[in-house]
Amino acid sequence: MEQVIAYRYNITEVTSMEDFANIRGRLFNNSKDVYFVRLLGTNVKFENQLHWMDTTLSRQMQEGRLFYQRVHMLPALSVSEDILYYTQCYHRWQDHPNDGVCTKVSHGALAVQLGEACKQAAERYLEAKAAVTESMRKNFAVKMLYWFDFVCTGWRQWSADSCVKIAADNVTKEQEYLFYYLLTQIGCDVLLLQTKGDLTNNSLKHLSKEIRMGEFQPLDIPAYKPTDSADNRLSLHGSKDTTKAVLKETGNVVVKIPQRVRNKHAWSASNTADFSVQDQRQKSRQQVEKSFEELAALASSIVLILVHDPNGEVIATGSGIMVGKSGYILTNDHVVRGGASYSVRIENDDKVYQTDELIKYHSVLDLALLRIPRQLHPIPIYQGSKKLVRGQAVAAIGSPLGLFNSISDGIISGFRTIDGVDMIQFTAPISHGSSGGAVLNMYGEVIGISTAGFDRGQNINLAVGYESINLFIQGFRS
Repeated sequence: MEQVIAYRYNITEVTSMEDFANIRGRLFNNSKDVYFVRLLGTNVKFENQLHWMDTTLSRQMQEGRLFYQRVHMLPALSVSEDILYYTQCYHRWQDHPNDGVCTKVSHGALAVQLGEACKQAAERYLEAKAAVTESMRKNFAVKMLYWFDFVCTGWRQWSADSCVKIAADNVTKEQEYLFYYLLTQIGCDVLLLQTKGDLTNNSLKHLSKEIRMGEFQPLDIPAYKPTDSADNRLSLHGSKDTTKAVLKETGNVVVKIPQRVRNKHAWSASNTADFSVQDQRQKSRQQVEKSFEELAALASSIVLILVHDPNGEVIATGSGIMVGKSGYILTNDHVVRGGASYSVRIENDDKVYQTDELIKYHSVLDLALLRIPRQLHPIPIYQGSKKLVRGQAVAAIGSPLGLFNSISDGIISGFRTIDGVDMIQFTAPISHGSSGGAVLNMYGEVIGISTAGFDRGQNINLAVGYESINLFIQGFRS
């Protein structure tokens, strides 16, 4: 069982947004310092300080130094599918408490810590509210899990010493307040910007540090915008008309030096240990570039995915890559999003495999993992033995417009960082339905997964790189 971390609150004085942005909690002997602060009221410097904090922490997040989110409002849990999903998460936790709470975002050590955080928040809830029934307790926990995935989507990888900064606007309801207390119990620093008024339940105020900034005012705090919008449109190559996002060519889209190095913040010795034997074997043999005919033969490890709504109707198609022998298939999050079930077709196999096992997903990396009931032959993922360079030849395999396992050739034309995610820009033609397909080097290794292309440019396509893929599928290769 994973060891649960203990937390110490507000060890160092925080008196401003600048203090909150700059302070870092120390991890020592399985205990970590966290900060839970209510900033009361406002003054003439408030908006400038807020803009500085948002800008500073957003930039540090893009640099891979921390995760930052400012929440304007927590959503209501009202969609029946969401209620069912998080209720099932709750019951699995009750049946197997030592495994923690597994959600769309939490797995492994984070799930264990989230389970402990839910216990702590539930205890505070019972202390603050009289005559809490078992049904009320369950509903409270289900809502906490829903909010957790809402706020923490995009959090790449949890560890005991992760730096996570969460700010929230005008939190006055006790359940919302206890949710932010829950976040501190998984190591997040939380700042509540109370410009209009304070928490209504006085018995819970002791959980956070109170700092008076000025008088309460009817100030509408501007919503958090990590980056400004722009006109360059990037099309996510699924078959849905809605799969588009507006991105910015300067700011959140940054031209990078055309050589790749691993992100030192994302990788550790434990991350790379799984690959050491494979790297040694790879280095011990001389690689020979494959012909396009030989690359095309690898299409047997690329699949076609059909996405079904609750009535069984096909609402989208995409591609996927076999990455684990025990039925694990990697695709894009935007391909599977909104699906109730999935059909998977494999080349030279007449059977269509049905599944509703969405094992995990990551909306920022735009990656998702499905599992089907079949043994697979995974395609090798590049391990970074040699840096990728601009001009390097590549091949793309996918199912554009439903045309099963088409192959095209091109080159790496550049490297981009979009919303903090490293991507490979390549010229091999892809179309709607190619999302989730493989981008291969000439040795037949996956260097990226096709994700998107710019509507206004020919053969300007993007792929999530092998570094993110290797991190995402760690533990699912067998």
